[in-house]
Amino acid sequence: MSKLIKVTFLPANETFEFEEGKLPYRDHGLPGSLLDIAMNFGFHLEHACGGSCACTTCHVVAKQGVNNLSEAEDDELDRVEQAADFQLNSRLGCQAVVTGDVTVYIPEWNRNYVSEGH
Repeated sequence: MSKLIKVTFLPANETFEFEEGKLPYRDHGLPGSLLDIAMNFGFHLEHACGGSCACTTCHVVAKQGVNNLSEAEDDELDRVEQAADFQLNSRLGCQAVVTGDVTVYIPEWNRNYVSEGH
């Protein structure tokens, strides 16, 4: 039986609940990532590079449940350290895969390091 997971985005104070492993993949970021979850529920989390770990616009700070996020890989750590308002529990929403209840804060400032040429 799959477990029910709650993800809360601050400061919007929007919480989304879903069964682990039951959300369809939305082709942005890693499957099950904060960005993937946000897109599934129609919640806006900026992602200028399409979730490919090439910018910091999906930067979030884990406030609760940091242990319920996948471990950050070197590529993510190299990128997120360049984010405006970088903090100890900073993560990229496109790379942080959710494994349990988590609350994240979306900083006011984001920095985009790529030009998509749209």
